[in-house]
Amino acid sequence: MMECWSLSLRDIDAKEVTKTVSSLFLEANFNLTDDVLDALKTAQKTEESAAGKEVLRQIINNADLAAKEQIPLCQDCGAAVLFLELGQDAHIIGGDLNEAVNEGVRQAYEIGYLRKSM
Repeated sequence: MMECWSLSLRDIDAKEVTKTVSSLFLEANFNLTDDVLDALKTAQKTEESAAGKEVLRQIINNADLAAKEQIPLCQDCGAAVLFLELGQDAHIIGGDLNEAVNEGVRQAYEIGYLRKSM
């Protein structure tokens, strides 16, 4: 007797991809993770030079301000780099995955007033 296996696909709406990418992109531009912020604070405490302590103080203050005001931590090169993993059972509906991701990035650049130089 032959068994029949039915695999259900997980349907993910392209609009949800766009919304999530935009949200995560803004989060990454406005907020340092706790581990990075803790490492900066530790480095400031152990730094020996006055200039080094001051630079670290300014970086920490900038990170606090960026998080509170929801403004970019820095305006570097303006290059968006995203890594995407999609499970084998996932299925994008209502649009193209690449277009949804690109639209999320575009929206984040607009909402967050991020610099587009590249």
